[in-house]
Amino acid sequence: MRADRLLQIILLLQRHARLSARELAERLEVSTRTVMRDMEALSAAGVPVYTERGRNGGCVLLPGYRADVSGLTPREAQALFAWSGRAALSEELGLRDALQSAMGKLSSSLPLELQGDAEALSGAIVVDRRRWFAEVEDTGALPVLRQAVVTRRRVRVLYASASAGRPQRRTVDPWGLVEQAGRWYLVAAHRGVARMYRVSRVQEVDVLEEHADRPPDLDLRAEWDRLRSGLEQNLPVGVDVVVRVRPEVVEQVRRIATPMLAKGEQARDVPSDDDWPHLAMHFRVREAACGVLLGFATDVEVLEPPDIRRRMLELATAAVRIYG
Repeated sequence: MRADRLLQIILLLQRHARLSARELAERLEVSTRTVMRDMEALSAAGVPVYTERGRNGGCVLLPGYRADVSGLTPREAQALFAWSGRAALSEELGLRDALQSAMGKLSSSLPLELQGDAEALSGAIVVDRRRWFAEVEDTGALPVLRQAVVTRRRVRVLYASASAGRPQRRTVDPWGLVEQAGRWYLVAAHRGVARMYRVSRVQEVDVLEEHADRPPDLDLRAEWDRLRSGLEQNLPVGVDVVVRVRPEVVEQVRRIATPMLAKGEQARDVPSDDDWPHLAMHFRVREAACGVLLGFATDVEVLEPPDIRRRMLELATAAVRIYG
């Protein structure tokens, strides 16, 4: 819609002060002729914009002018207020008060016809990112890391990795933060090599005066996808199992096993030749399959594969030696 494009032009010029018609056209995906017509329309509507010719010319907005948000559509207003439902995320980043203040200012400047639905949606959405039965992540270092990312400062952290025997100090260049299924990760370079660091394992963090070395063309999402892909490829091999389950606990087995299954997988019913239902499941990690299924004792029997049956017997025998 043209109204949306006109508002985008104002916001772009507020941010950049001066842009060429070609730059505006590329950002808005329109022709330079369309940009010039839009500039004329804005000027006719009383918006203090003008164009300058010459090598250093371009489209200009007079300093100090600020556009209101009356150009927001109902869907745009609802999208902004829906984000405020993720208060826990903003609180972890140390920005909850800032978000509430910003949303208050936004609400007061919205047309009356948009305020009701937007605020109603905000109060009707709760985002709970915690995993079932999982401990709450310690994100105390997150606000400091956020500030270091924004100011592009190098940081020294005391980090307790899963593989190291004790916490170690590392000086890293922070590139960005990623929230993945309720867990926060810092993407940073250590000695020039990009790595991911789980924020809950950062025990101490000091922001240094040194400027962080951050690639100018960094695509944080692409870098995260690369790091995550490398981690997933190095995970232990998964396994397909078939089990027979006491009828009374079938739903309980489904519910407890699902978080340990491969992404998008669920327990599937397979033909049974007795009174107990049979389920087929693909676990991400072999040992996790044994641990989960052993917890059901005699309510679950592994039928396939044979090596998992043998491993279950080994673990059960070892447990008997300890507790017998």
